[in-house]
Amino acid sequence: MTRRYMLTQNSELRPLGVFNWTIPALSAVLPDGRRIRTCPAAGVCAGLCYARVNTYRFSGVIAAHTRNLQATIDDLPGWATAMTDELTARRYRGGKWVRIHDAGDFYSDAYLEAWLDITRATPDVTFYCYTREVERFKRLVEPDPPNNLLWLYSLGGREDHLVDLEHDRHCDVFPTHDDAIAAGYTPQDDDDRHAVTLPTNRIAVIANNIPQLKRRQGASTFGALQAEHDRRPWPTR
Repeated sequence: MTRRYMLTQNSELRPLGVFNWTIPALSAVLPDGRRIRTCPAAGVCAGLCYARVNTYRFSGVIAAHTRNLQATIDDLPGWATAMTDELTARRYRGGKWVRIHDAGDFYSDAYLEAWLDITRATPDVTFYCYTREVERFKRLVEPDPPNNLLWLYSLGGREDHLVDLEHDRHCDVFPTHDDAIAAGYTPQDDDDRHAVTLPTNRIAVIANNIPQLKRRQGASTFGALQAEHDRRPWPTR
């Protein structure tokens, strides 16, 4: 019988030999009707997210990502044990990399802590992630990070104000490569792992070539759009 693995490889990461774990972007409805917010700190990024369009909207893809989420919701300790066991398989040996989430985020303290346990139990694997859960990471990860977990904060969320742009590794989404260079950010270009390995804390992600999202983003970065949103006065009655 062919083993069914929990980790997969999408078209972007497969050529790099990187494995990934995915849950639905922003929110999901489980089969029993429960709605789970998978990106609690999402801000303007919610309306610009590549993981809410195109192939991510295929029914089979939605079902698979929802099953992943439900496994972490219904039996988090059992899921963490299964993930740890899987990472001992032959295909993960030899310094492999795992990207945690190419959609979704660390939606709760318990879920993040489960991933911290997994990373510490599998020191030969390097894990990395983008996250907008800045407060949660600063509280639970930064004081004692696993040696094999690398991360950066993604601008465009409601917790952007917690990111120290001078010292925290972070990324912003730029309309073009030239825009990124002009702003002093270094594009991760053809290797997603560069986001956490380049010798700079200012990483640029170039906007996906998805016409409706590019029109919506315009000439601004995600971070600039979020800052503009945050400056707007609260409506009065």
